[in-house]
Amino acid sequence: MYSWHDPEDRVSILEMNAELRHAELELLSAHCATYQLRLRFSTDDLARFGQRDVLRKSVEAANSLREFYNSIEKKIQQADGAPETAVRLSEERVLEAVSLVCAYLREQRERYLPSGVALTRDLKAAMWPYFSPALLDEVRIVQLNGERVPYPSFYAEARALGFANLPEIAHMSSLTFLDVLVFNEKLIERSLFHALVHAVQFQVLGLERYSELFVRSFVNTKLHFTVPLEAHAFSLESKFFQPAAERFSVEQQVRLWAEQGRYAATSLAAHR
Repeated sequence: MYSWHDPEDRVSILEMNAELRHAELELLSAHCATYQLRLRFSTDDLARFGQRDVLRKSVEAANSLREFYNSIEKKIQQADGAPETAVRLSEERVLEAVSLVCAYLREQRERYLPSGVALTRDLKAAMWPYFSPALLDEVRIVQLNGERVPYPSFYAEARALGFANLPEIAHMSSLTFLDVLVFNEKLIERSLFHALVHAVQFQVLGLERYSELFVRSFVNTKLHFTVPLEAHAFSLESKFFQPAAERFSVEQQVRLWAEQGRYAATSLAAHR
């Protein structure tokens, strides 16, 4: 069983949640396709005229998934015990939180920028098929040794309000403060790619909009990994890390999600 206190397990937990998010998006896509099928055709017509091998494989897959997720649901109920009390914030509180997040991101950028260095030629070469040369020239990287990015001062108040699953900043491999990428752990291509995705999100959305989307999504979902901004970064990272991965433009992907409103947690399912 994994433990968050084990550094190797933390990496596995992060990878697990990235894959879980990818599976969720694929399930939402399948759900939408099935819904369109139900609107157009009756179950009688599907049973009579549907291609038999496709129907059987679809039914088997659906039954297997239902059994798998039902077993997880039972484990969740056992682990959680009593249902969690929903945390609700007023609009005034949400806007205050957005302001605090904006300030924290600016402060950390200014703190680490003086020690930031440009990407090496090798790292640029590894990243250029996915990111623009201008972005790769602009960003600065900082590798910490013997220290970690500090937790925001507003965490104590957020926990007092009932937010128990705040992002574990000190345990993340990297953090992006606009155009400054800070690495708590050794810089590897996968963590660099993830950090650069967030740099593109800041570039496309702007600091204020990014902060607002993050805060509102976190208030709704209560989990860092389920915030669409983070989920998209993990999804693209997973796509990048696949063997013989196809080349794609991260900026195009980010602009597409922004235009479709998919960075808002409440509209993610509707746009999948």
